[in-house]
Amino acid sequence: MGFDKEHIVMLPFLAQGHLIPFLALAKKIQQRTGFTITIATTPLNAQYLRSAQPNTNIHLAELPFHSQEYGLPPNTENTENLPLHLIGNLFVASQHLEAPTRRMVSDITEKEGKPPLCLISDVFFGWAVNVAKTSATVNIAFTTGGAYGTAAYVSLWQHLPQRSVSSDDEEFHLPGFPERCRLTPSHLHPFLRAADGTDSWSRYIQPQISLAMMSFGWICNTVDEIEPFGLEVLRDYLKVPVWSILASNISSKKYSGKKSGVSTEKCIEWLDSHASESVVYISFGSQNTISASQMMELAKGLEKSRKPFVWVIRPPVGHDLKGEFRPEWLPKRFEERMREMKQGLLIHNWAPQLDILAHAATRAFVSHCGWNSVVESLSRGVPIIGWPLAAEQSYNSKMLVEEMGVNVELTRGVKSDVVAEEVRRLIELVVNESGEGREMRRRAGEIMEKIRGAPGEDGEAMGSSAKAMDDLVSKLLSQREGRVSKVHNSVF
Repeated sequence: MGFDKEHIVMLPFLAQGHLIPFLALAKKIQQRTGFTITIATTPLNAQYLRSAQPNTNIHLAELPFHSQEYGLPPNTENTENLPLHLIGNLFVASQHLEAPTRRMVSDITEKEGKPPLCLISDVFFGWAVNVAKTSATVNIAFTTGGAYGTAAYVSLWQHLPQRSVSSDDEEFHLPGFPERCRLTPSHLHPFLRAADGTDSWSRYIQPQISLAMMSFGWICNTVDEIEPFGLEVLRDYLKVPVWSILASNISSKKYSGKKSGVSTEKCIEWLDSHASESVVYISFGSQNTISASQMMELAKGLEKSRKPFVWVIRPPVGHDLKGEFRPEWLPKRFEERMREMKQGLLIHNWAPQLDILAHAATRAFVSHCGWNSVVESLSRGVPIIGWPLAAEQSYNSKMLVEEMGVNVELTRGVKSDVVAEEVRRLIELVVNESGEGREMRRRAGEIMEKIRGAPGEDGEAMGSSAKAMDDLVSKLLSQREGRVSKVHNSVF
């Protein structure tokens, strides 16, 4: 686009599901504008991003971070493998990144003779608005989720409407949404269900969101064409510009920095041995798992379905996710039986997800409905069997059922009852070549075309994401000119 050299500083939250979209967004901005992009994060997260994308032009700045000062285990700098009760400590610790960020922005300003064009900060880093204000620049909040899920998450934490209901099944209205959009407490993570405004989660999340809403604008990790309703709600709620720029990975190159539990070649070879659109893929994301009893019922249901499956599996809730997997968590001789029958491939810890979703044999995805996984699935035309576990995943799942028609929900959370027969029924429904299964596949295919058209397959086509990025940069440059002009006039 031929811009003068500008500098953008990006500040991701300390979680893999945030770091990777930030890296993807940084690459898209850098490729389209030629701007200098610096992602500022803690040393171990910077190291992770280097391993995830070694040959990148993105600069990585390390912000000092001493986990043990905040009651965190040694060398803990993100949410991965962090027990739920310590997430609050990480929240508190992350606020202490404000001072070193301020110093870094000041150093850039001094070195380059002008402040960065903007800061792009995670919604959970609302404090970046204050850094931008005192550094003569502006902040753009980036939500790594979709529009509907983000709007629901923000509304729930700001208003806590669930406090007015008395039972898990009682519906309540979501402020900022049409009356038809109703939730129940069962949609909520336990910490949100219990929140009253004085608890540790509320004390962190509420002010960070309120500050983020004072940003110059927001970037939402979605596509205009697939979330018109969600974007309308989010824009009405925030009352600031919202640019939809898809940063989730839909290319064949997966940013991960992780070693797969099985080689990609072996995985593809296994998929090649099965018929087109016959395989069910099961994965709950990079840092989730389910309970031992749920795992047992899921395994029984998969076997009953007689459908081939690839299952990314790790120890159940309450056990070390990186620890050894015990056979007793599954039906007797389950793994050996599935291997002998060629019905199931169990992958321990991590799998080449995009390669699996892109394969012609894959028909359905049993997913936690994390937004990155949702986009990866729909960008390959694969419908979903939802099992949301945390964060905004329940709202994503609800939207995928009600607004898109590409999802059937199996259950929610790690404490719910899962029955093998229901697992079998839903798998058969979605894999079926007729009826609802066929319709879900058709709708997923339509959404796939819309997602693929947003950035263009090569990242250069003028799709809606590319147009949104051009508009964002144009607004930032105009805003800077106005700011410089105002300073000039006040001096003279």
